[in-house]
Amino acid sequence: MVEKILLSAKFNPKVKQYWLVSWLLVSTLTLIGIPILLISVPLFLFFSGRMLKAMSAKLTDRKLVVKRGILFKVEKSIPLEKITDVAMSQGPLMRLFNLHRLSFETAGQSGPGALVSLIGIVDASEFREAILAQKDVMSVSATNDTMAAIESQSGLEQLTNSVKRIELLLEQLVEMQKNK
Repeated sequence: MVEKILLSAKFNPKVKQYWLVSWLLVSTLTLIGIPILLISVPLFLFFSGRMLKAMSAKLTDRKLVVKRGILFKVEKSIPLEKITDVAMSQGPLMRLFNLHRLSFETAGQSGPGALVSLIGIVDASEFREAILAQKDVMSVSATNDTMAAIESQSGLEQLTNSVKRIELLLEQLVEMQKNK
């Protein structure tokens, strides 16, 4: 099934300058990085444009698709119903270049921190709001589908399902009491 693309992110070209300044700062702060600056800066300038071209983020009806990488290409599809937080941050160096970082955290991800993080999306706050709005649209649609399914069941089926949900909740309460 081909999903409709609702929004495609565009990336600010200033992100290349941000990456370069970040690299220069790290290199000058480390003794090892200073001698290799003559080699690393031209290589960095060569690859940074390609890295930026390889980055994409697309919002569809049901998921967020993020692609990046030159040598090792990575594509991540994040279902919108799994997204728990879309954080927008901006450090001092990012502020200098007027860039933002969007970090996506999901339910069930292992380890702390964001599953996916993107720097330099043009109109990052609008992209963030579009993701959250589509997530809300999906949750309302899922709720309506559930209610329609419940209404289509017979009275006995509804009662049976309700009793099963109550039993499950009681089991969870008993487990919580045991763990205290």
